[in-house]
Amino acid sequence: MTHKDDVLKRLRRIEGQVRGLQRLVEEDTHCIDVLTQVSATTKALQSFALTMTDGHLHSCVDDAIVQGGDQAQDKIAEASRAIARMVRS
Repeated sequence: MTHKDDVLKRLRRIEGQVRGLQRLVEEDTHCIDVLTQVSATTKALQSFALTMTDGHLHSCVDDAIVQGGDQAQDKIAEASRAIARMVRS
């Protein structure tokens, strides 16, 4: 299985969690139970984001550093901004 297949599998799992949340709301499930599932879905998305960030650092940023110059600094700045957005959300 390729990295892309793994990523898509994780996203499908998260999509299923979101559909599960819709179903819980439609079925008038107790609020605390819905919030528990929201927390689980949020953690799954955060984990996915960290995996994507790690992949970006080990491929795109690594490659740019090897090439050097302005491209390396640009990729580092790009990664830094993406991490900052994740931390703020």
